[in-house]
Amino acid sequence: MSPRRRGELGLLSLVAILFFNVSGGPYGLEDAVSSLGPGLALVLLLVTPLVWSLPVSLVMVELATALPEEGGYVVWVRRAFGRFWGFQAGWWSWINSFVDVAVYPALFADYLAFWRPGMSPLERWVLALAFIWILTGVNLAGVRITGWTAVVMGVVSLAPVVALTAASATRLEEVPWRPFAADEGSLLANLGLGLAIMMWNYSGWDTPTTVLGETRAPGASFRRAVWVTLPLITLAYVLPVATALSAAGDWKEWDTGHWPVVALAVGGAGLAHLVTLGAVVATAGLFLSLLLTNSRLPYVLALDGQMPAPLARLHPRFGTPWAAVALSSVCYSLCAFWSFKELIVLNIWLYSIALLLELAAFVALRVGEPGLPRPWRVGGGTVGMWLVAGLPALCCLLAMATAGWTNTLVGVIAALTGPAAYLVWRSQAAAPAQPAP
Repeated sequence: MSPRRRGELGLLSLVAILFFNVSGGPYGLEDAVSSLGPGLALVLLLVTPLVWSLPVSLVMVELATALPEEGGYVVWVRRAFGRFWGFQAGWWSWINSFVDVAVYPALFADYLAFWRPGMSPLERWVLALAFIWILTGVNLAGVRITGWTAVVMGVVSLAPVVALTAASATRLEEVPWRPFAADEGSLLANLGLGLAIMMWNYSGWDTPTTVLGETRAPGASFRRAVWVTLPLITLAYVLPVATALSAAGDWKEWDTGHWPVVALAVGGAGLAHLVTLGAVVATAGLFLSLLLTNSRLPYVLALDGQMPAPLARLHPRFGTPWAAVALSSVCYSLCAFWSFKELIVLNIWLYSIALLLELAAFVALRVGEPGLPRPWRVGGGTVGMWLVAGLPALCCLLAMATAGWTNTLVGVIAALTGPAAYLVWRSQAAAPAQPAP
């Protein structure tokens, strides 16, 4: 049970937080189109949720209904494999968030460049820092405020996508899936970036489980949120990409921040500004929601005595783990100067090793604790269990194998910090920290 106030996140807020933890809309998909080609990009947008998102989300729903605890997958891995591996799950995910969450200030600056072209690197970094710390302030004000802010941002970010899709649908001219593959360079050479972007845009179903202890009727709410969010995200990707490719073409020019250019071609300056606003708000919603969920990782580890005790401190008025939130934001600020492309492939490598551990915990708990009450469970018996665990595991291994030597080396080094950090704080594990104001 969460030692903080329970039940502050309702279903609608959880839907918005889940939406932003996984997606935020089609903003950031542009590189996949130019890297893979229109046809292959559309195929992957349809196939990826079936072999990646759906299995992962089913695993998370079963575990969330069985063990709806603050910390989510950290608790599940700890229960399945012990304290060492529970720490690795939390540590690896938190380290990964340095890369993952830092993507959004960078993406914010990329889209803002439509309004202010020619920004200097210094201006870009200052904007990113302001973006980070304003949204950190919202997080510190409490989980209820953060949840409702995410709801508003979700509406504002999706409205321009609906408008762009509708405008594009009135100007359909070309077959959107031609050519099928990019004609420059080999498909294999571009697969790493393209696959990483697709997986990244459909990843994050596990992340909101870290706030289950702050959610009303957590197991049931999480299950319902998944059923709403998965089709919503898939439609928010496929429909605008397909209609825009047919109406605007020019797929070779699609790059990070290209949606306003597409909107300008399809609907004029007004639509372009609207889409830019949607993209900017979407990046804010992504950062806001991911800071909420990822900051709970050092907090939960500190509660268990596996990270410094001050990280378990709560704000006396708002009940938020202010030290864990502030430390996370400092780390994101330091990572915010990298470009989107540099961050994305490394992000999916780090995410994959943590998710593989979570999938293994799902199997281990099914086999080792068959009597654990599961209000909702994946069907199909043993075959269903291995199917929902095996498909995303294969995707993880494929993404890691195509990430390139540099990202792999950095990923291995990042993973090795987990055992090292565990040894540093192991002496604190015997005396779990108590939440303090």
